[in-house]
Amino acid sequence: MAFLALGINHKTASVDVRERVAFTPEQLVEALQLLCRSTPSREAAILSTCNRSELYLEQDELAADDVLRWLADYHRLNIDDLRACAYVHQDDSAVRHMMRVASGLDSMVLGEPQILGQMKSAYAVAREAGTVGPLLGRLFQATFSTAKTVRTDTAIGENPVSVAFAAVSLAKQIFANLHRSQALLIGAGETISLVARHLHDQGIKRIVVANRTLERASQLAEQFGAHAVLLADIPQELVNSDIVISSTASQLPILGKGAVERALKQRKHKPIFMVDIAVPRDIEPEVGELDDVYLYTVDDLHEVIEENLKSRQGAAQAAEELVSAGADDFMQRLRALAAVDVLKAYRQQAERLRDEELAKAQRLLAAGSSAEDVLAQLARGLTNKLLHAPSVQLKKISADGRFEALAVAQELFALDEGPSKS
Repeated sequence: MAFLALGINHKTASVDVRERVAFTPEQLVEALQLLCRSTPSREAAILSTCNRSELYLEQDELAADDVLRWLADYHRLNIDDLRACAYVHQDDSAVRHMMRVASGLDSMVLGEPQILGQMKSAYAVAREAGTVGPLLGRLFQATFSTAKTVRTDTAIGENPVSVAFAAVSLAKQIFANLHRSQALLIGAGETISLVARHLHDQGIKRIVVANRTLERASQLAEQFGAHAVLLADIPQELVNSDIVISSTASQLPILGKGAVERALKQRKHKPIFMVDIAVPRDIEPEVGELDDVYLYTVDDLHEVIEENLKSRQGAAQAAEELVSAGADDFMQRLRALAAVDVLKAYRQQAERLRDEELAKAQRLLAAGSSAEDVLAQLARGLTNKLLHAPSVQLKKISADGRFEALAVAQELFALDEGPSKS
C-alpha cells in the first residue's frame, strides 16, 4: 500500500504550462482508465482546475517516474520540462497534501471554498471511471471530513477576499436586509457577473443590469432574474436603486455628481451605497462629497481584502493543525486496518489446528482412551502446533541477528508482563 500525489499548480508552473497539462471533463474517464493500465497504479483520481492538475494514486510500490512519464506522454510534453515544475508527495505527505488542498490552504486565494467542490467532482468522476477502490475511497472521505472540520472550526473562509464579494459584504453592512433593496449594476463583465451572483444568493429584492449593449446586459440578467437596460437609462433607474456597483472599461466617468443629486432629491435623501470597481473610475469622485451617499473605490475594497487576508492567515495556523491531526488519524486507522488481514489469517490457522487436534481427541475417546489422557494430549498437541511456526521463525530471526524483530516479538506476545495470575 502506497499513496502518491503528483502534479503542478500556480506556485510551480506558468499559465501556459498549466493549460497544457490540464484535462478537459471529456478526457477524464478515459485518462483515468489509461493511467491505471499504463502505470503501477491500482487506484487513481485526477483533479484538474485552472490553477492545478494533480493525480492521486494508490500503488503497490511508489513509481513516481512512471506516472510522470505517463503524464508527459499523454499531453505530449517534454518530460524534463514537466519534471522541472512537478511536485511529488508520498504516503503521509500525500494524505496531508490532499487535505490541505481540499481545505483551501494550498489555493491561490487562501481559504477559497470552490476547491472542495472540485475535489468532490474529481472523486465522483473517478468512481464513474471505476478507478477508485477501498483505499483511495477512504482517503477521499477522510479528506472531505477534515476539510469540513476546517470550515466549521476556523475562520479561514469567513471574510471575503474577492472584490465582488467584498462589495456585497459592505452593502450588507449598510443595508441589514437586502430583501428590501434594489441594486443597479453597471457593466456586464466577469466582476459584475460575480457581484450579481453574490447579491442573488443573498436574496436581494431586484437587480437591474445596465450596459452599453442591451444584448450583453440581457444575457447576464437572464441568469439571475434581473432587468436589463442601456447606460442611457441609468438616471431613471438610479431613483429606485439603493445599491450601485459599477465596473466597465469606459475611459470616462459614466455617473456624475449632478445625476446622483437629482436622484437623491427624488428619493427624499434615502441613502445610496455605491462601489466603483472600475479603473479608470466610472463614478466621479465628487459624488462621494454628497450627503446620503456612501462611495467606495476599488482601493477601499483592497484595504478590506487585505485585512480579511490577514484574518484568514491567522486562522490558517489552526487549520494546518486540524489537517495534521486529520492526516495522522487517517494513517493510524489505515495501519490498524492493515492488521485485520493478518489477524484473520492467523485466526483461521489457529482454528484449523484446533479442529485437527479436536478430531484426534474425539477418535481417541471413541476408541476407549480415558478422558483425562485425551484432554492432556489435546492440550499438549494444540500447544505444540500453535508454537511450532513462531518458534522456527524466532530461531531464524535470532540467527540472522535481527534483534529488533525479537524485541517486536516480545512486545507482540506480551512477554514483559510476566506470568498470568488468573
